[in-house]
Amino acid sequence: MGTAERSGLWIDEPARRRRMPDPVRTSAVRAVLIVALTLVQAMIAVLCTLADSWLAFPMVLSSVGSTVVATWGVLDVWVTRQVWNQRHGVVSVPASTARQLRKERRQARRAARSRRGVARPDSVNIRRRGRAGQLTHS
Repeated sequence: MGTAERSGLWIDEPARRRRMPDPVRTSAVRAVLIVALTLVQAMIAVLCTLADSWLAFPMVLSSVGSTVVATWGVLDVWVTRQVWNQRHGVVSVPASTARQLRKERRQARRAARSRRGVARPDSVNIRRRGRAGQLTHS
């Protein structure tokens, strides 16, 4: 027995990117099929034009219509992806510069608090109602 038989025929590796959501994948497949058919149709229109066939004019007209449909298909993928992201949320990783700025601000606040000494009592930290600029019933 060789090493290939003992270890298997292949080694599974983790995916580099997450799988596309089903609605996005469906619209992407639809768009690829529409674009492929449009390209075939355009090629037939060109060949019919070169051959001086009577079919050239109808094929050119239908190619223009197919181009509009193909554009719609590609935009459908983009819109479906945006809608899915908006409804299901996206894991957002802040940029390293934003993370660094937040860390520096946090450290500055802690340093300022430690310089002041004892923390203020809880009663001072409670927000008062009825300050200027707020609507109240009092």
